[in-house]
Amino acid sequence: MSEDSDFDKLMRFVLELRQGGVTDARVLAAMERTPRAHFAPEQFKAFAMEDRALPLPDGEFMTKPSTVARVLAALELRGGETVLEVGTGSGYQAAALATIARRVVSLERRIALAAEARARIGQLRLMHVYVHAADGADGWAEDAPYDAIVVNAAIGTPSPTEMKQLASGGVLVAPVVGENGQRLMQFRKGADGSFVARDLGPAQFAPMARGLVADATGKTAGE
Repeated sequence: MSEDSDFDKLMRFVLELRQGGVTDARVLAAMERTPRAHFAPEQFKAFAMEDRALPLPDGEFMTKPSTVARVLAALELRGGETVLEVGTGSGYQAAALATIARRVVSLERRIALAAEARARIGQLRLMHVYVHAADGADGWAEDAPYDAIVVNAAIGTPSPTEMKQLASGGVLVAPVVGENGQRLMQFRKGADGSFVARDLGPAQFAPMARGLVADATGKTAGE
């Protein structure tokens, strides 16, 4: 029996996302158009079309596709937005965001990982994605305000600085740790600067860490 073609794998991948509850056409199109294998380490490319987290250097992980799709849906992008992503990782989610958003600014505290993600994104000619090696815990004021902000690390409460960088009517999505464990939360900013929170269900992300990491030893830049 012949192995499944790449097209068959892609169709099964998208079907599994649908069966998992992803119904937003823009999100499904983004997942279909973004080649996850391009961002996976060589030894794990064969598993790129599976709904599983994949190891990255320095103990990081590529987020499961179903989780990426869930986050994209929570951002409620319609096209033309400027999006801030905190935690670039492999660059896969930034690339998926770029299929919908007008501009994506992505921050990664691990300098080597940021460089690798920037290179992979550049190979796809996604010229409207900007990856910065930066501690993103307080956002990125230079390109604010943002129509949407996504934080890819568990936090106690959203950063007030990031909240200020969010445009009126904008949405911030982040995993938040509380009495009920870790939950994926959506915060929508009103015209008066207030926020309406919406619980999107359980989440499982690594905790937010601070400081630039210069190399695999875990040392922060300047040490």
